[in-house]
Amino acid sequence: MASPYQNCTLCPRLCGADREKTHGRCGAPAEPRVAAAFLHRWEEPCVSGERGAGTVFFSYCGLGCVFCQNAAISRRGEGVLISEKRLSEVFSLLEKAGAETLDLVTPTHYASSVFAALRRCRPSIPVVWNTGGYERAERMEELCRYIDVYLPDLKFFSSELSDELCGAPDYFERALSALLAVLERLGPPRFSERGILTRGVLVRHLVLPERKEDSIALLRRLAKETDVKKLRLSLMRQYTPMPDPALARRGLGRRLTGLEYERVASVAEELGYVGWFQEKGSVGEAYIPAFDGKVLGKPL
Repeated sequence: MASPYQNCTLCPRLCGADREKTHGRCGAPAEPRVAAAFLHRWEEPCVSGERGAGTVFFSYCGLGCVFCQNAAISRRGEGVLISEKRLSEVFSLLEKAGAETLDLVTPTHYASSVFAALRRCRPSIPVVWNTGGYERAERMEELCRYIDVYLPDLKFFSSELSDELCGAPDYFERALSALLAVLERLGPPRFSERGILTRGVLVRHLVLPERKEDSIALLRRLAKETDVKKLRLSLMRQYTPMPDPALARRGLGRRLTGLEYERVASVAEELGYVGWFQEKGSVGEAYIPAFDGKVLGKPL
């Protein structure tokens, strides 16, 4: 049977690469590469809970945002190649360590391997698909057979902005179509007695410096397309500028101001969004995880 990584069409880039022989546009080979796996306490409260999310950081990314604070893994691909069997074992180890959820970060370009690992080991905790949002709506029916929570980081509204910052002018329409397809299948949010999100959609959005109007337009369009009470919003203010002169030229060489964030937050509240608004102190490189190629402190 042909590998799903031949003529790759997992993400909207549709690069068609034979990843069994070479890397895709995202930089990834066929075999999963994992940068770290541990109990992550810095995700949203409904994902991390008290014990932490069992987070698996996958290497490489189909988006390639120029400002990514995790460039070590998203662009340079630091991490360890592991088999589907070993990936399933990692899922089991995280659950046994007390993880509140299984938090799969940037998994789209390894989707077939992740699904295979979940067939080997489907944890009893909620499975979270933590994505940059750039997904194919046509693949969401299959995805929803494996996940409980869809967590897209919905990044840009303007096609000009998404083209400038990640080379994907079709970003918002693709991300919105995928989100709506998942929302239809997963339904409104459900929580455990302890406040863990067990099923549903949690939309994450990072407000960028000098781009608050794009954030507002994104929130307004999403509110127009769906009942915002059927999802949860995590509005983030943690933009951390990397030491790159090109970012400064784009107005991304500084942190977000309180006024910028508060303006977007006020619109979100007016539109009826429910969820989490990030505190001012949740900013800085100290919040970037250590991508050490380990699972719970031991080699992958």
